[in-house]
Amino acid sequence: MQRLIVTRPRDQAGPWLTALRAAGFDALALPLIGIEAVVAQDAQDALVAAWHQLRSYDAVLFVSANAVVHFFAARPRAVVLPEVLAPVRLLATGPGSVAALLRVGVDRRSIDAPAEDAAQFDSEALWQLVAPRLPLHARVLIVRGDQAQVPPHDRASWPAPAASSGVGRDWFAEQVQARGGVCTHVVAYQRCVAHLGANALALLQVAATDGSIWLFSSSEALRNLSSVAPGQSWQQARALATHPRIAALAREIGFGRVHVARPAIPDLIASIESVP
Repeated sequence: MQRLIVTRPRDQAGPWLTALRAAGFDALALPLIGIEAVVAQDAQDALVAAWHQLRSYDAVLFVSANAVVHFFAARPRAVVLPEVLAPVRLLATGPGSVAALLRVGVDRRSIDAPAEDAAQFDSEALWQLVAPRLPLHARVLIVRGDQAQVPPHDRASWPAPAASSGVGRDWFAEQVQARGGVCTHVVAYQRCVAHLGANALALLQVAATDGSIWLFSSSEALRNLSSVAPGQSWQQARALATHPRIAALAREIGFGRVHVARPAIPDLIASIESVP
């Protein structure tokens, strides 16, 4: 039975694990990104302010399902959801974020996102869809995550962000700004390197050489993998990435065989079955 290593954050790994196991794979969770609510008072205040100012934006872009979950969790009780969202378009780059928006009660007619059969789920595909719909000089709120603050004594071992971090949302903001618009960012959650216990570290070492296929839907997961296993060789390992940018980083880190697949489960399964 083919072993698959699912590196998504713990809360997002479940649907993939269920579907992949149902398809007959030995799918195991090895979350490489930890997700936490923002704790700094200024960050919490910024989230509350963003909710109160929401009607002043033409659109809100959620960079991930986590952005949706934590932004809506911060909604002040005084803010009435249908009223505040009525004039605003909600933008998502993929089906995971769309599903998260639907779960918190957003009307599907308010959401713009690439079609489920789109060739790619990213900011470029989203821009092609929404560019004709956004007004010139649009005001866009981008809801994103940030790296968790690290205590000074731990900073030496903390992985530095790669140059490609945030490339999608930065590119989208540049398109808006090129048309005279303004993008405002608000941090809804914090990302950190997930803590790996002894069993997880043992699985990591075995899966680097035993023919397992590693599934990556985030460049940050790959950077975190390098930080928790700095001396590990990945030349014998196989990776399946959900975007060409992620695949490029997997090759840079040293994965011997790297393939790209759309993040929809049927496409992942088809790609897994074709990986040599």
